[in-house]
Amino acid sequence: MRYSTLVQFYQRLESTPKKLEKRDILAELYRQCSEEELPKVVLLSMGTVFPSGALELGIAGEMMKRVIARVSGTTDTQITKKYKETGDLGLTAEQFLKNRKQSTLGKRELSVEKVFENLRKLPEIGGAGSQEKKILLIAELLSSAEAAEAKYIVRTILSEMRIGVAAGIVRDAIAAAFGKDVKEVERVFDFVGDYGQIAVLAKNGRLKGEIQIGKPVRVMLADRAPDLKEAMEEFEQSLLEWKYDGFRVQVHKSGNEIKIFSRRMEDVTRQFPDIANFSKECIKAKECIVEGEALAIDKSGKPRPFQELSRRIQRKYDIERTVKEIPVQVNLFDLIYLNGESWMDKPLRERWQQLAKTVKETKNFRLADRLETKNYAEAKKFYKHALKMGQEGIIVKNLEARYQPGRRVGYWLKVKDILEPLDLVVVGAEWGEGKRARWLGSLILAAKKGGKFVEAGRMASGLTEEQMDQLTKQLKPLITGEEGKTVSLEPRIVVEVGYEEIQRSPKYESGYALRFPRLLRIRDAADKGPEDVNTVADMDKLFKMQKRRR
Repeated sequence: MRYSTLVQFYQRLESTPKKLEKRDILAELYRQCSEEELPKVVLLSMGTVFPSGALELGIAGEMMKRVIARVSGTTDTQITKKYKETGDLGLTAEQFLKNRKQSTLGKRELSVEKVFENLRKLPEIGGAGSQEKKILLIAELLSSAEAAEAKYIVRTILSEMRIGVAAGIVRDAIAAAFGKDVKEVERVFDFVGDYGQIAVLAKNGRLKGEIQIGKPVRVMLADRAPDLKEAMEEFEQSLLEWKYDGFRVQVHKSGNEIKIFSRRMEDVTRQFPDIANFSKECIKAKECIVEGEALAIDKSGKPRPFQELSRRIQRKYDIERTVKEIPVQVNLFDLIYLNGESWMDKPLRERWQQLAKTVKETKNFRLADRLETKNYAEAKKFYKHALKMGQEGIIVKNLEARYQPGRRVGYWLKVKDILEPLDLVVVGAEWGEGKRARWLGSLILAAKKGGKFVEAGRMASGLTEEQMDQLTKQLKPLITGEEGKTVSLEPRIVVEVGYEEIQRSPKYESGYALRFPRLLRIRDAADKGPEDVNTVADMDKLFKMQKRRR
């Protein structure tokens, strides 16, 4: 398929705000695709070339400005000036490439496959000279692109498509294109995790959701309970587990082959060779999938701050040294597949019992701390002990419930001693004053509402100089515009925020603001991305919950 054909569909999608129209436009596009083209086109229609959570291209705005300047024969300064006017590097590229003077003689027409292949190569490039190699790959595309094509190539690379296509619309479009039930498409996504592959299955009439060793399953999620008493009253039979301040891992074992996936379905096996070794030694089954929480621990086995574990998640080199510096402990709490059989439809009680038989416990690879009780006094003692040991709280689980991948269905309830922290994306900031003038502070935070991010307050104090330095390094390449001391930012960096309470506020589009917000951690992309941030509906629920606790 010519890339120009895909661009025509992008333009149609951008021209309508109506979700049903977008669904029908996408369905028309998908029906036109060959089996080979379809998975690429589906991912590109979502503004990416990788399934959710798999990999990020890692190209920031500053590098993109350099590429546009090189290809258009202008300067970085001119690009920056125009960018401040448009607020959109894609639109900036389109405007400059319309006026380029270089010859188009011998210019090859771009195909979807060429765009897809070049963009997929970007995260693989590392080491000396990697920036120049990445620039050359992007420049190759822009040099062959018409102005409108350049706009969408740039937007795809920066994850800023602006065509209003979210995962739900793609799901509905696949169902409409190939005559499938929407719920069935979503169910298969729980097991496949890639709408590109799901579209191929739907096209061929083989839409089936089956667990496969080595392919991540969407994890089951927990809801928030107002307090321990209310959580325990929800279920006839309940299990209490510690809620660890760690990193969700899903371990796949097939013989001696181990794969480890994050909550966002990213393969992190390379970063955690120690967990792979623990799994080989301690999992007694030939084939299985187990889930747990990985913690950074000290020599005594006590938890270390999550930020230290985050260093391991991000580490690409010197992994052996990092394994020694930051040892981990895996606390397992679920079994979802065993020796060729899915255990998802079995009650948690049976999954727990079988997990205990399947795992040989050690200090570093063990079952999660748990208690089965209906006695509130016992439960409260267990809860307080979890907090004393440095954990976040507990999760109360329904022992009769099946495993529901990718869902918050009320079968697991989080109980914490403080108000639920929020994961919010940084969409703006202000330069500091005096000795802090070189740092970005006063972060503008946003929650998700529909397919966009809406402001939900500022975090203006409580940041240490070390935190401001780290945030400035991460945020500076994401600046999209400046007005006085205030900068607007690409919504890439997610922060976990604590606060005293959620308040109604007409000042922000979300309708809420946070009282005394404080930074708890900067989220690693493998754990939480912009698409995973809390929604305005979450804030509304927490607002009502805090009123009940008074």
